[in-house]
Amino acid sequence: MASLELKVENVKCGGCASAIQDGLKNMKGVSGIEVDVANGTVRIQGEDIDTAAIHARLAELGYPVAA
Repeated sequence: MASLELKVENVKCGGCASAIQDGLKNMKGVSGIEVDVANGTVRIQGEDIDTAAIHARLAELGYPVAA
């Protein structure tokens, strides 16, 4: 199983974490999502994760990947 950890912007509360989890959970290849609000990170587990699609979806949700 692959793991992808991303630093994202605008993660400030549990509601943000829930929005990210709900927004990513049905994406192809994603089997698990952990959001660390304190550190502003999202860890995604799965197989054949499409990193570009994850980045795009996070941006659509209002949580762009930090540069």
